[in-house]
Amino acid sequence: MRVAIDWGALREQAASDLQRAAAPEAVEEVRVRWLGRSGRIALALRELGKLPAEERPAAGAQGNEVRTEVEAMVAARRTALRQEALSQRLAAETMDITLPGTQPDIGHAHPLHQVWRDLVRIFGELGFAVADGPEVESDWFNFGALNIPEGHPTRDAQDSFYVERRVRPGDTRADHVSEQVLLRTQTSPVQIRTMQALAPALPVRIVAPGRVYRRDTTDATHSAVFHQIEGLLVDRGIAMSHMKGVIGEFARRLYGPSTKIRVRPSYFPFTEPSGEVDVTCAFCGGKGCRICKGTGWIEIMGCGMVHPHVLRNGGYDPEEVSGFAFGMGIDRVAQLRYGIDDLRHFLQNDLRFLEQF
Repeated sequence: MRVAIDWGALREQAASDLQRAAAPEAVEEVRVRWLGRSGRIALALRELGKLPAEERPAAGAQGNEVRTEVEAMVAARRTALRQEALSQRLAAETMDITLPGTQPDIGHAHPLHQVWRDLVRIFGELGFAVADGPEVESDWFNFGALNIPEGHPTRDAQDSFYVERRVRPGDTRADHVSEQVLLRTQTSPVQIRTMQALAPALPVRIVAPGRVYRRDTTDATHSAVFHQIEGLLVDRGIAMSHMKGVIGEFARRLYGPSTKIRVRPSYFPFTEPSGEVDVTCAFCGGKGCRICKGTGWIEIMGCGMVHPHVLRNGGYDPEEVSGFAFGMGIDRVAQLRYGIDDLRHFLQNDLRFLEQF
């Protein structure tokens, strides 16, 4: 019996089946149906054995060509379905880039650093440059150079964190090699370092903000780590009137134009004469309230004329120049500005508190 195989019809039928396949799974079913080991093309090729020997090569070549074409059609259909699915997904995910975006959450400055920057800005407007110094300081810079000798009662009031001093080979600082080293209890050492670096140049006009350390138990008004800002001005002919003028202008720029100051006598070993500066209470305008304990005044800083010994240790002749210095707690200023009654709020990283600033 003569075998008649219409390869063209098989090709057309396979193409029709693939065209109707609307999903990758359906394409796979068509592939198995036509190209599998028991598929229609494989069965048709097995029938070639029934042909006369002289007709088999041409018929086999035609069958192999059809199989190759069907394999190509299967691959093309798969690609077309993948591209169609991708186009549909992209259409569903289309973004209108003209619409406003979602504003991401961003951080902001800690309230202490906000006050820090405001203080530096105000003193910068008054002509003061910013100076810096090490937080691990020698006993001489922290106490001795500031007219606070061994056994001075001020050292008891500033209970310190002392650390071990390891002298490096070749250290030539013979005056201070054997001294104790501590975490600085105040930013005043920056005054000495700045004067030594600048002497005999004039004027010296700096503020020194920074972190300081004392052995205090943390509570509502104390912390072992807090922040200070020191100010120093040295020049010829400097008097207390200059100091009062600078501090008064600072207070008005910080708390408002109606702010007044008063300077009360006090004592600091590194200034003579010394004073404490009060400002009119920003909460009651000087009338008296709970914050100022009914006095109408709030203490914000210590100040005074630089002691001659301190000037001399800084490299300046107290017979030729004079100067004034002042210092305040940045944490204290922040508490007064924001009405915070507990210092620990600044240190606990509670977002419910920090987000208010």
